[in-house]
Parts: sequence; C-alpha cells; structure tokens
Amino acid sequence: MRLLLIEDDLAAAEYLVKGLQENGYVVEHAAEGRDGLTRATSSRYDAIIADRQLPHVDGLAIIGALREQGDRTPVLILSALGTVDDRVHGLKAGGDDYLTKPFAMVELLARIDALRRRSPNASEVTRLKVADLELDLLARRVTRSGRPIELTAKEFQLLEYLMRRPGQVVTRTMLLEGVWNLHFDPQTNIIDVHMSRLRTSVDKGFARPLIHTVRGAGYVLKDEQ
Repeated sequence: MRLLLIEDDLAAAEYLVKGLQENGYVVEHAAEGRDGLTRATSSRYDAIIADRQLPHVDGLAIIGALREQGDRTPVLILSALGTVDDRVHGLKAGGDDYLTKPFAMVELLARIDALRRRSPNASEVTRLKVADLELDLLARRVTRSGRPIELTAKEFQLLEYLMRRPGQVVTRTMLLEGVWNLHFDPQTNIIDVHMSRLRTSVDKGFARPLIHTVRGAGYVLKDEQ
C-alpha cells in the first residue's frame, strides 16, 4: 500500500515513516504543504496522511484541491486541534478520518487499515496465489502447501510485489521504486540480501522453486512444471 505523509515536524515524520515502513507500507514524505499538494495531485496513492497545520498550504486546503478535482483518495487528518468543532470542520472539509495528536502508532495503523478497505485506488483482491503459494493481504499471512511461512514486513512486501506480477521479470529498478521507494540505486546489496532470505523462506524444502533469477535482468516468480 502506497501512502503519502504530509508532515512538517521532521522528528514526528521520521518516527511515522519508520513505523509505517516497518509494517509494510511504502511511504513518501512531503515536509510542507506546497510539496504535499504537488505530490497528491500528480501521483496516485492508496491513502494520504496530512497534518492540518502546514506551512504555505494547510491540510484542509490540500483536501479541498483534491476533492475539487474529483479525487476521492482517502485522507487521514493529523492535528493537535482536537475539539469537536475542529474534528467536524476537518471531516466536512473532505477528510475521511481525523486523529488528534498525540496518538499511539497502533491506532494510526488501525485507522489506515480502515481507510485501505474503502480506498477507491486499492485493489479488491485480498488474496494472491501462485501455484501452492498463497498470500493473504488482510491477515498478512503467507502459506505454501498449507504450511505457514514467517516473513518480515519488508519480505512480505517484496513477495506481494512479485506475486502481483507472476511470470513477469521484475528488474532491480522496479524493486527499488516499488518496494523501497527509492528512485536511485544506492549501490548496495539490499535487494540481493532480502531476495536471498525470501527465496529461502518460500522455496526451501519444496520440490519446485518459485523464485528464479533472470541473469542480467532481475527476478521472476513462476511455477516451472
């Protein structure tokens, strides 16, 4: 799930980005309202998390611009303004949910999950299956031939990316952008390390491997019978 976080408090943003990424989300961060508005209106996200009080363009103005364009991407408003009138104002302005600061990460995650279920951009598919490998997006559970497979959040996200493209060669650039949200190659072995661990978890102990390396191109998830 791809999220846009618009938050000018850099310490808070760093904490939120880290927590969201640890739970398998791809997060882009905008540190002020103008950048947030540009990103929100030029790219597609499954949900947007926006602070209400932002430099240059506030959160409610961003929501208003989206709704005027007919963009129904769910928006969760974060704000230190927590009176009933404040919350009502935010929701009437087009926000889909309103969370008052300070808040617990677990509550933020629960609210994002609720937004995801009603996002117009989110896929209706909740289960992915390739051969005997199954991935449950809602329960965040992976099994192969009925055997549970334990994955880290990043490994789960990597597998989901591959399973949404069965039989398609997935390049290093695609993985960096789609899983790590990096638009440059950091020249590290981060992909190789995670892919090696994922391959061990998914293929070890089974007769047929599903994750294959395509020399000079990338990786592909397929069942070679």
